[in-house]
Amino acid sequence: MRHLLSAADLSLTDVGSILDLAEEMADVQHRSIKKLPALRGRTVVNLFFEDSTRTRSSFEIAGKWLSADVINISAKGSSVSKGESLRDTVLTVAAMGVDALVIRHAASGAPQQVTGWIDAQVINAGDGMHEHPTQALLDSFTLRKHFGADSGVDAFAGRRIAIVGDITHSRVARSNVILLKKLGATPILVAPPTLLPSGVDSWGCEVSHDLDQVITGVDAVMMLRVQRERMSGGYFPTPREYTVGYGLTRDRVAALKPGTAICHPGPMNRGLEISADAADAANSLILDQVAAGVAVRMSVLYHLLGGEGES
Repeated sequence: MRHLLSAADLSLTDVGSILDLAEEMADVQHRSIKKLPALRGRTVVNLFFEDSTRTRSSFEIAGKWLSADVINISAKGSSVSKGESLRDTVLTVAAMGVDALVIRHAASGAPQQVTGWIDAQVINAGDGMHEHPTQALLDSFTLRKHFGADSGVDAFAGRRIAIVGDITHSRVARSNVILLKKLGATPILVAPPTLLPSGVDSWGCEVSHDLDQVITGVDAVMMLRVQRERMSGGYFPTPREYTVGYGLTRDRVAALKPGTAICHPGPMNRGLEISADAADAANSLILDQVAAGVAVRMSVLYHLLGGEGES
């Protein structure tokens, strides 16, 4: 594995290897001294052109716990704000001898473009409305533990996972559909017609507009943030009507099968797509997902920089 740009880049063997190593990396979080020497002498740059808390922080922690030197660069306060192009910024950073570039950009395909400009390994931390592969990996890691880690990737066989909300603008949904199908699960997209992208029928998964019909028969429900910053029109009449039709309310939580996992990639719009009762429920895995982000990204960095990514 040279780069990680899409969930489609990963074979089933790759996914199993990343998740298995992440299990071991998760143990580091419980140590008093959270350090491994695996990436000593390596330099990782987090280059973020969009705002981020969870992804950037977890990549930074992941790199530091593996003893890499980690540098954070955001568009605000960098030469980008002075008009420098993506290409010139990336070439400038790469000229300093970095080993890996973790990039988030508003333009779909930007990380793929970057791989043609530099020799460093590239990890896609979210590109526009395209993909977010490490989020899908950490979601699968979290669900695998919930379903029973001893089953490995087979833990997903026959599982039905509802992905609910703003599918149109969600890179998380796209990566999760690819990865969940690869693992043997059945993803079900649930959204109003206005929040389903054109061509969704070619994704190879079930599509529904009726959350109440779907929710009683799934093993996990993954709520997506309503990305109002990417919306320029009337995708739904009012926030209240969206919640009534597609929010994970208290009544819908009560309708879930016992043990159904509740997930959300964050940040959450409490009271819009997810209620406080759902976010804080006993079967909510939202904070587990945050914790998994560090372990999974440690595993990804190790797979890319620890030897395997150089072949």
